[in-house]
Amino acid sequence: MKIKKNDTVLIVAGKDRGKKGKVLQVFPKTRRIVVEGVNLRKKHVRPRRSGEKGQIVEMPFSFDASNAKVICMKCKEAVRIGYLVADDGKKYRVCRKCGQSQS
Repeated sequence: MKIKKNDTVLIVAGKDRGKKGKVLQVFPKTRRIVVEGVNLRKKHVRPRRSGEKGQIVEMPFSFDASNAKVICMKCKEAVRIGYLVADDGKKYRVCRKCGQSQS
């Protein structure tokens, strides 16, 4: 999976199309991601202590990673990510547009 935690992504499909946000969680087995401020759902929270009231909290929910594109640090555009193997054997993520490393 080419999207990692703490990447900045642009949502390209769905109800939140056009929004940008930081990736909070990544679930590689199911190819889903959680992005800050995107795909918000309401969750009912029970009171923890006596005398406290229950609340309805909005929290981000996961969605498919194919609906997001990584924003390149150098060209500041939503781009595809590729991989490049260096001479020392390390594998790097690179921008397909400008070639900048995305580590």
